[in-house]
Amino acid sequence: MKFIFKYLRPLVPSLCFGMTVKVLATLFELALPYILSHILDRVVPTGEMAYIFGWGAAMIVAALLACIGNIIANRNAAGVARDASRRIRHDLFEATMHLTARETDRFTVPSLESRLTSDTYNVHHFIGMMQRIGVRAPILLLGGMAITLVLDRRLALVLIATLPLIGITVFAITFKGLPLYRENQRAVDGMVRVVREDCQGVRVIKALSKEDFESRRYDAANRNLVAREQKAGVTMALSQPLINLFLNLGLVAVIFVGAYFVNIDLSKPGRIIAFIQYFTLMSGAMTVITRIFVQYTKSVASANRISEVIDTAKAHDKGEPLTQTENTPVDDTRFIEFEGVSFSYNGRKNNLSDISFSLPRGGTLGIIGATGSGKTTLTALLMRFYDADSGEIRIGGKPLSYYDTATLRGMFGVVMQNDFISADTVAENIRFGRTISEESIRRAARLAQAAEFIEAFEDGYEHALTAKGTNLSGGQRQRVLIARALAGDPEILILDDASSALDYKTDANLRRAIREELHTTTVVIAQRVSSVMHADHILVLDHGRVIGAGTHAQLMEQCSAYREISDSQMGGAFLE
Repeated sequence: MKFIFKYLRPLVPSLCFGMTVKVLATLFELALPYILSHILDRVVPTGEMAYIFGWGAAMIVAALLACIGNIIANRNAAGVARDASRRIRHDLFEATMHLTARETDRFTVPSLESRLTSDTYNVHHFIGMMQRIGVRAPILLLGGMAITLVLDRRLALVLIATLPLIGITVFAITFKGLPLYRENQRAVDGMVRVVREDCQGVRVIKALSKEDFESRRYDAANRNLVAREQKAGVTMALSQPLINLFLNLGLVAVIFVGAYFVNIDLSKPGRIIAFIQYFTLMSGAMTVITRIFVQYTKSVASANRISEVIDTAKAHDKGEPLTQTENTPVDDTRFIEFEGVSFSYNGRKNNLSDISFSLPRGGTLGIIGATGSGKTTLTALLMRFYDADSGEIRIGGKPLSYYDTATLRGMFGVVMQNDFISADTVAENIRFGRTISEESIRRAARLAQAAEFIEAFEDGYEHALTAKGTNLSGGQRQRVLIARALAGDPEILILDDASSALDYKTDANLRRAIREELHTTTVVIAQRVSSVMHADHILVLDHGRVIGAGTHAQLMEQCSAYREISDSQMGGAFLE
């Protein structure tokens, strides 16, 4: 709960105001049965109507003040819960964006999505509930006990005798429910994962007529979630019937004892009526307290999951950011350098083994190889999405750990295999939240061979794109993404299979434009020899190892695997 209190601390003034109003409103509620008892036992027997109307007016005023106070307090509670939850969601999203790739893999994207949605909702609901009824219920319970003790100590003790049984029941069930709700949230993660995969792959699912198969897969995840929810719900549901049983037994005892006391003239009927009303208030308060414990169990499990992500992001090594006043000599002939780099995703089998090469500033590195050979992994290490297990990667003569994340990532312009387009204009998708002029956007589109089809739209660069760019062709999407990467004038440009949907002519024009008009260091990952053949240095990867390195001409002579790829794609001929 310390995690939640940290976000409530800045809201203490508003929190105190709301709780003060709620306490006063609840005290007015508690006064109503006492006033009624006074009217029945002392005012009515006098027969004075003015006296009766006066006390009746007092009951109406107390009821109105209780109503108004509850409305004000509840509105204030909603505001506090809203503001606290907004900050929690903001910090959680920011932490999610700053997780390393390995940390994201460990949490999984579906789990992060459910933490941003259902977990934050549970915390939001708990914060609001504690202010609305978490204050009111204990006051009604304890205040009701205190007033009944004043009214008739003997009858009150009969009712209070049931409270230890209620307390033990609530504690035992809450203790058992906490791990069940943790399991429930993990089941939510599983269902979110299935939904996310099916939404992303809905076209493939329809194309292969696998709707029934995916429905069964979703149904299995849904049944698992239902089973977890049922187990947790049944366990927590035991509390309400048991509490009602104990309270009703206490009430029965109060009625029997009260009737006996009235019969022997030790009590009065109005007092018994007040006791029944206070019992109703106390019973409702106990019901609410049970709900609070259920929500508390959920929110603690959710808060722990949220804080786990935030704490993980805070623990990152920030590196040593470069400063403009620092005079650091850079060897432009070895601008990007890998030295004996090995890496494994799972810590067992290497995905990259003993990778070594260097690339001068402004040079072009081509990487080619079969699917799963480690091409994308190599660039992920270069951008420090992951840290190498051994060896060292340097940019500008400095190891990657020297740079803070913002400085390092600011060097790159990247087009990834599974990049995305947001539901916005063409210009905003190229700008992507950066301070980039319209002139630079148009220049980037021209270099990316995208200007022609963009300007053919009736509204040009203000043309609205759908989410994931579904109103563009595959080649058009890739060219918009390439324009986004070029628009920021990056020091290092990474094109990860970025021209797979382009025809050979457009691909050749793109490579020529980048080579002739940009002075950037370029890393090109491709399946086609034509996309890398003009690179200054080409790596041929196979199962995470370099099996060939050099220029196109050198590899055609020395590397049989590269020569085989070239012959199969273009008969060994040079294409432009």
